Amino acid sequence: MDAMNQIAHTKIVDQIRIENAVREILAAVGEDPDREGLLETPARVARMYKEMFSGLHKDPAVHLRKVFTENYDEVVLIKDIDFCSMCEHHLLPFTGKAHVGYLPDGKVVGLSKLARVVEDVARRPQVQERMTEEIANLIETELNARGVAVVLEASHSCMTIRGIRKPGSSCMTSAMRGVFRENLSSRAEILGLIVGRQS
Repeated sequence: MDAMNQIAHTKIVDQIRIENAVREILAAVGEDPDREGLLETPARVARMYKEMFSGLHKDPAVHLRKVFTENYDEVVLIKDIDFCSMCEHHLLPFTGKAHVGYLPDGKVVGLSKLARVVEDVARRPQVQERMTEEIANLIETELNARGVAVVLEASHSCMTIRGIRKPGSSCMTSAMRGVFRENLSSRAEILGLIVGRQS
């Protein structure tokens, strides 16, 4: 993040307000916010929320606007992009891997830019289904790609540590655009590449 963006981001995130809210939560659950071990907790949580929700103040599309002309018309696929997002229903993390592929139409983008898109979209209150759709829509729109495939697989703390408490469970979501949605053989090809075998 450059200096100007850092200044703007600092103004948008009200860390003092977060700290006060965390103190109230600690008191509400029966803890003493002034206990030695908790004295710095509100500030730590405020810094953590600033980091985890940093995507709210970024435009992930900017990563896709520097493109290169290439006579390449086969699949471009980045697998196993690690991400951590925050479930908007319980404010608990969900973590996993994103697999992002597209079929160029004369323009390609730097490979790291796809990972940056995933990161920016993840760093906001999210649900996995929407996150999957947002990534696919961005790539389709900004790159004018002939096809886009996004598959996310993640473990959700709201399922593994509370409620139903099923550790080891995972959720998989997909979003297909263009030829990957319209053509069954193209869809099978990209899914085969993602799971590591040809259909």
